Amino acid sequence: MRISFHHGAAAGASLALLLGCKVKDPPPIKERWTDDFERSSLGPEYYASGDGYRVADGALSARGAYNHPLWLRRKLPHDVRIEVDAWSTERRGDIKIEVFGDGHSYDPDKGAYLATGYELIFGGWSNSRSIIARLDEHAPDVKARTDVQVVASQRYRWKIERQGKLLRWWIDDRVFLELDDPRPLEGAGHEYFGFNNWETDTWFDNLVITPL
Repeated sequence: MRISFHHGAAAGASLALLLGCKVKDPPPIKERWTDDFERSSLGPEYYASGDGYRVADGALSARGAYNHPLWLRRKLPHDVRIEVDAWSTERRGDIKIEVFGDGHSYDPDKGAYLATGYELIFGGWSNSRSIIARLDEHAPDVKARTDVQVVASQRYRWKIERQGKLLRWWIDDRVFLELDDPRPLEGAGHEYFGFNNWETDTWFDNLVITPL
C-alpha cells in the first residue's frame, strides 16, 4: 500500500489511523538528532496536524497554521537540549514552538488553544510579549517579558534545555526566559516536540536535539 503525506488536519488524522503504532509509539531520541531541511517536502519524520507548513529554500516555513502544530515523530528524553534557528519576515513576529506535548493535538476551532506541553512564543500578540506557558498561553501565571521584540528577517539561534524541573530558553546565547516547574510535564502525553504558528510568516532551520 502506498501512503502519501498530506498537510490537512483531516488527512493527518487519516494518516494517523493508517500508520497506527508508528504514530503512537515512534522511536525515542537516544543520541544527537538533526534536521537541516535540505529537501523538497516535510517527509515522514513529521506529522502535520493541519495546513501551513512547507519546506522551501532549505528551511521550514510556518504560516497560517492557526495552532495546528507540526509534530516531530520521535519521543524526547526528559532531560534534553533543543537548538533551532528561528525568524519571522514580519514586524508582527510571533515565533512559536511547543515542547513536551502529546504529538498529535491541535486547536480545533481557532479558539483559545490549550496546549499539551510548554509553549515558547517570541514576540507574540503583535510583537508585544514573549512567554513560556505551561499548557495555556492565556493563563495568568506564564513566564513573560515585554522588553524585547522580534526584528523582521533577523535570524535568532534558540536553545531550550530541560534538566529536572527547570526549563530554560536562550536566544543568541543569552538566557531569555526560564520556568521552574514543580510538576514537570513528563511521561505519556508529554514527550514530543512541535513547530507551531498562528498566522505570521515564520521560518525554522538547523534543528538539533541532544539528550542530556
